[in-house]
Formats: sequence, structure tokens, C-alpha cells
Amino acid sequence: MTVLEKLHKKLDGFYPEMVETRRYLHMHPELSFKEVETARYISDFYKILGIRPREHVGGNGVVARIKGGKPGKTIALRADFDALPIQEENDVPYQSQVPGVMHACGHDGHTAALLMLAKAIHEVKSELEGEYVFIHQHAEEYAPGGAKAMIEDGCLEGVDAIFGTHLWATVPVGHIQYRKGPFMAAADRFEVTIQGHGGHGAQPHLSKDAVVAGAQLVTNLQQVISRRINPIRSAVLTVGSFSSGDAFNIIADTAKITGTVRTFDEDVRDRVEKEIERIIQGTCLAADCTYDYDYFRGYPPVVNHEAETAFLADCAKEIEGVTQVEEVDPSMIGEDFAYYLQHVKGAFFFTGADPEKADPAYPHHHPRFDIHEKAMLIAAKTLGAAAIRYQNA
Repeated sequence: MTVLEKLHKKLDGFYPEMVETRRYLHMHPELSFKEVETARYISDFYKILGIRPREHVGGNGVVARIKGGKPGKTIALRADFDALPIQEENDVPYQSQVPGVMHACGHDGHTAALLMLAKAIHEVKSELEGEYVFIHQHAEEYAPGGAKAMIEDGCLEGVDAIFGTHLWATVPVGHIQYRKGPFMAAADRFEVTIQGHGGHGAQPHLSKDAVVAGAQLVTNLQQVISRRINPIRSAVLTVGSFSSGDAFNIIADTAKITGTVRTFDEDVRDRVEKEIERIIQGTCLAADCTYDYDYFRGYPPVVNHEAETAFLADCAKEIEGVTQVEEVDPSMIGEDFAYYLQHVKGAFFFTGADPEKADPAYPHHHPRFDIHEKAMLIAAKTLGAAAIRYQNA
């Protein structure tokens, strides 16, 4: 039996504990930058194994290292562990016990999978080459995120390559999805406050209606992508919120609009930022209103390294339970795994996790989001195979 076969057999044996760990984390979610108890739980897990992890890495991050019995490369594996400000609507025994907070993106499953993989690698370490770095990252969901701070605090020190996965609830279990090169988009946000002049609803001529100006702005902003950006260059601009007014018979004094921009190319990113302000300026000038505009740069695009991604895909094809390995189109979703790939070679991929509870499956960040827990085992085996086989890549 090869060491990889031994590792996978151990992961099979750890599957009940993997599920128990995921469900515990699901019941006790914590928001980005507030994951104190989750970080402690992760650290305690390693301490019980006899491994002394680095705590408070870049904030609430935890990093554990396991050395093999033979010299070799240093491979990092990453899982995130923050939750979202969402009230869970699933009627399950492991429902979130924290009002208004939920693991609605699968980070509980990422953490459980990586912890069990670390435990399995620890048990066969004498037969392994190299060193394995387990990066448990806080605050993936909210920019500036945790990855950048953890890197600055040394989590990638000596690392030759890194691999990571996201359990993807709208993709069937058994499917592994990847893409060489640009895979996920840069994720920015913007905020606009329009300042009008409030007044009585019966006397619009004496006011400057922030609602009307805001409504026009929402419509006008649609021109940024459709008429200002080369259609061959991918970009998305979404207005996510519009808040204004307090009563039916009062002309609103102010309106606040927020949204997100997704791009792959830096020049497109720059152009969108400038075009948004140009359209705001023109719209507010026409309405005789003033404005405040803020554009916040979020995560850069996730750009997978070609050789490592091809290698990962080959590894995935050999994993029990994997029925399809496919290269897919880029996604406009953002991920701060991007920062790791700017520093070392590696690949990020999706592991299908459709729970088969609804058709179609509830998407990520939905109050009824859930995952098929068998996907965690597939994710752990795929990451483990990539880490071990990369020693000889």
C-alpha cells in the first residue's frame, strides 16, 4: 500500500469526525475579524495532536506545520473559517446557534476537511517527504481579508507551492472544476451618497429630489459596462443597495447607493472606477445635487499557475468519488486566495458539493445554503494527493 493510499484510508476512517467537526463549526459561526473562538478551536485541535501551531497570524489566523521523515518541498494548503451576517433558515440539527450569523459559504466544511487532512498527514509523516503547512485563514468574506495580513506575518515562509479549494454547492458532488490562468475576478465595491434638498412631497419645485437623482444614477450606471468597456473584456457592475427617504409624503434629502465591480484586467478596473464617477458627476449636475463617491479596491483576481493547475487536475482524476474533472469558464466571484498565488505557485479549484436538497441548489450566501458533506472527503483527498505528489513534480 502506497503512502497516499494509507492517507486516503485514514481520511475514510476520519470521515465521521470530519462531519462532527463541520457541524460543530456550523453551529458556532463567527463573523470576519471576530473569529476568536473558532481560531481557538483550531489551535486546540493541533495541540491535542502534539503540534504547536502559530496563533494570531495576521490577526486570527492559525498556521500549523508538519515535517515529513524525508527532505523535500514545502507545500501549503489553505482553508478559511469565517461566517456571514445571515440568519439561517435551514431546519437541521446543526443549525446555527448564533442569531444573524451563519456559515453560508462552506467555510465550516473547508476547515473540517483541512483539519482531518492534517491529522492524517501527521499519522503518516514518517513516510512523507518535505513539509506541509496548514493555513487556517480568518476573514475571507470581507476585504481587506485575512490572506494579505497572514502573508505579511510569514505564513508562506519557505513555501514552494500552495493549493486550495472551495466547496461549491451548485456543482454536483464528484465534480472538480478548475481553470488555468484567470479563474476568479477582482472584487471591488463603491459607495455613492447623493445630497439633494428635502421638502414637502406636494412641493417638488422647492426641493432637489435625491430619490429621482438616485434612480437616474442606477440606470445611467448600466452604461459603464455596456457602452464604455470593450465587450471582449469581462466586467460586471452591480448596484446592490439603494436607501433613501423615511416617509411617503417627504421628498428625500439624501440617497445612498452601494455596489460591486468585478474585473480581470487592471486597465479595465481603472476605467470602470473613473467612468462611475464621471456618470455620477453628470447625473448629479443635471439634478442640481452634490455627491460623495468612494471606491474601495478589494481582492485582486485569482490567477492560477498553469503547470500547477494541470498537475492538480491530473491528481483529481485519480481520487475515489471524483466522476468528472473539467476546465470551466472564469467566475466573477472574488476570493482572497489571489494573494497567495501572487507570492508562490499554486492552484485554486472548486469541489462540487450540491446537497441535493433543492432543485436548483441554494447558492452561496443564501439563508438556506448547505453542502453535501461527502464533498469534504473528496476535497481532503484531492488536496492531500496534490500536496504529496507535488514532491516529485
